[in-house]
Amino acid sequence: MRDTDATLHWRRAVLTLFAVAAGTNVPTPLLLVYKQTLHLSPQTLTALFGFYAAGLVPALLVAGPLSDRIGRRAVVLPFVAMSAVASLLFVVAAHNVPLLFAARFLQGVVSGAVFSVGSAWIGELSAGDGSGARRAAAAMSAGFSLGPLTSGLLGQYAPAPTTLPYLVHVALVGVGALATRGLPETITHYKHREPVHESLVRKGDGWQAVTVLAPLAVCVYAFPSVIIAALPVLVDLPKGHAVVITGVLAGITLGASTLAAPLQQRVGAWTPTVAAMCGAAGYALSL
Repeated sequence: MRDTDATLHWRRAVLTLFAVAAGTNVPTPLLLVYKQTLHLSPQTLTALFGFYAAGLVPALLVAGPLSDRIGRRAVVLPFVAMSAVASLLFVVAAHNVPLLFAARFLQGVVSGAVFSVGSAWIGELSAGDGSGARRAAAAMSAGFSLGPLTSGLLGQYAPAPTTLPYLVHVALVGVGALATRGLPETITHYKHREPVHESLVRKGDGWQAVTVLAPLAVCVYAFPSVIIAALPVLVDLPKGHAVVITGVLAGITLGASTLAAPLQQRVGAWTPTVAAMCGAAGYALSL
């Protein structure tokens, strides 16, 4: 494969990953709209936000090994389409709480499948130059940040606040789906090969998983989730600007990971400890 072809391929895959990531937090600023229109309690809104994880975790565990057996394209492409379906389901669910939970769950499933397999695909399309993981992380962080920023602005100042933000995302997913056309399959002879995804916890690493991996996994999800989901529904924000403020807050919080990523090389093995301390400091400031 020529270098120019490889560059074009991973860039198209990055665009697709960004498009899916942008949809994951489109509902976040709109929680305040649902709170008003559906008269939902803060507990219900927080549960709605967190229900994403119920779909995310199983998909993360299953999608990678599945793509080792049937190919990256066979997993990523259908779930990219399902990302648009999830956003359309949110449109239909504007006045139906169970459907909102179903849409949020589907978003989690889509994210788990596309993020895990798409990241591996980008790494393989990068022709082994060692930058695949960084490119995938940057694409997801940008999507996580720009998604709620856009939906916050549209939800606050545009008509149809529970419809237009999702339709914008559907259009973006359409662009991402077009970008996947012609992308090569990087897993060859996959029907007869052994899975290449390793176990999340290798033999002998159980203690580190319990003392380091598990607490850090909780921190990674809990710290930003409380800031971008719990605080806006528990704290009185300025009337007339609450939705856009929530979108900006979510965008800054989720986008900060892109700025913090280069610091890992300097912090080294202390990264989990420093990250947990920073999250705890953020918690303290929010009290």
